[in-house]
Amino acid sequence: MSRAFSLEARRAVQAPETGSVFTLLATLTHEALAQPIRIANDLVEADEDGVRKIISRGLDFICCPFQVELPADDGETLPNIQVRIDNVDRQIIGALRAISSPVEVAFEVIVTERPDVIEASFQGLRLTLVEYDALVITGTLQLEDILTRKAPWWRFTPSVAPGLH
Repeated sequence: MSRAFSLEARRAVQAPETGSVFTLLATLTHEALAQPIRIANDLVEADEDGVRKIISRGLDFICCPFQVELPADDGETLPNIQVRIDNVDRQIIGALRAISSPVEVAFEVIVTERPDVIEASFQGLRLTLVEYDALVITGTLQLEDILTRKAPWWRFTPSVAPGLH
C-alpha cells in the first residue's frame, strides 16, 4: 500500500541524517466522552504552564509515551494490535473506567516541525480488553470484523421487491 508523503517527509526519510522528528498522534473518541482524548508519542518542551503538548490543526495533543505492537502477518487470524500507554495522566484512566463499550482510536503521523500536515492516517480501530495499573494502560486494538458481516445486508422481501410474489 503506497502512501503520499509530503516532499519534506520523503527528504527526511531518505536523508542520511536529519533533524526532523516523526510523531505518532492518537485520538480516542467515544459517545460517553465530553471531548476526545488526544495524546502524542513525543516529549516536547513544556509550555509556560508546565504542560507538554503538541498542537496540530488547532487541537492539543498531550505528550504521553505509548507503544503500538503490530500483529503477526500469518494470514490465519484477524489482526489485533496491542497498545501500551504510560499512565501519566489520570484523566485518561478516569475516562476509560467510565466506558463499557469499545473506544474508537485513530492514529496520525506528523513531522513535529510541521504539525498541521498529516503524513499518514490510520482510522477505524477499536480499543477493547483494557487493563490498567498505576503505571500503564494496556489494550487491544481491533479492526472492524468485516468477514462476519451478512452479505448481502439487505433481504428480498415483498416490501422491498414486490415482484417476487
